Amino acid sequence: MLETLFANKALLLGSAFVLGLLVGSFLNVVIYRLPLMMEREFKLGYHEHFDLPLCKADKADLEAPFNLVLPHSHCPKCEAEIKPWHNIPLISYLMLGGKCGNCGTRISARYPGVELITGLLTAFVVWHFGPTWQAAGAILFTWALVALTGIDFDHHLLPDDITLPLLWTGLLFNIFGVFTSLQDAVIGAIAGYLALWSVYHLFKLITGKEGMGAGDFKILAAIGAWLGWQILPLVIILSAGVGAVVGITWTLIAGRDKNLPIAFGPFLAGAGWIAMLWGTEIWDWYMAVSGLGQ
Repeated sequence: MLETLFANKALLLGSAFVLGLLVGSFLNVVIYRLPLMMEREFKLGYHEHFDLPLCKADKADLEAPFNLVLPHSHCPKCEAEIKPWHNIPLISYLMLGGKCGNCGTRISARYPGVELITGLLTAFVVWHFGPTWQAAGAILFTWALVALTGIDFDHHLLPDDITLPLLWTGLLFNIFGVFTSLQDAVIGAIAGYLALWSVYHLFKLITGKEGMGAGDFKILAAIGAWLGWQILPLVIILSAGVGAVVGITWTLIAGRDKNLPIAFGPFLAGAGWIAMLWGTEIWDWYMAVSGLGQ
């Protein structure tokens, strides 16, 4: 069966796309629920540590099951549980006209958007790498970056529950040299973390302000663990350049307050994904154009 799948490129890419849609549906749950799970855990830990009683309503709310599985998906307006046939990635949204099947409340286009993006990225990774271990690793890398991008965009938060497993998984793949040597991966993880850690402390020393969060250090460390230390300058340049352009454009055109922070994680994630696919080619082109490679 696998031989048939690998031999038929259209079938392989179609299967990858459908798999991406299904995973994208789950990533929507992760993006929405993981920050809430962390908040609930913090509140419970705070009250337990200081031996503070919870009121009856808070106790019932915080001790009720709430994870990536329970409670089952439901409409936030009417609280009706979503039927399985109303939860088919992308298709159900289109069939229902973007509304709840029970009360007709408008459903955010972001949900099918995450599903579609995840499906397309998954299929593209398979097309780029073919049926290889690189494709398998790149798919996991892509899914994690999609989740981190959504969470950081919403909450300016890059959870350890994703960044740290992503880092260790990168090292695990590179034990077998899937993307780079293990030595380069370990140095990449260390250098990735220290690079932004140093920028953070230097910026804080000069301005007295925090320029980024520790999650940014960890996501760059994870990218270094997957792709090696050699790719880190390109990732930093791409993410910083695009971040600056977006920030300036957003401020000038949309009138955004320039003092409000911008989530840097999505730019690191995007730069890391681009570097995974075309990092060597981009770097060689830059060196040739700049004359530094001569």
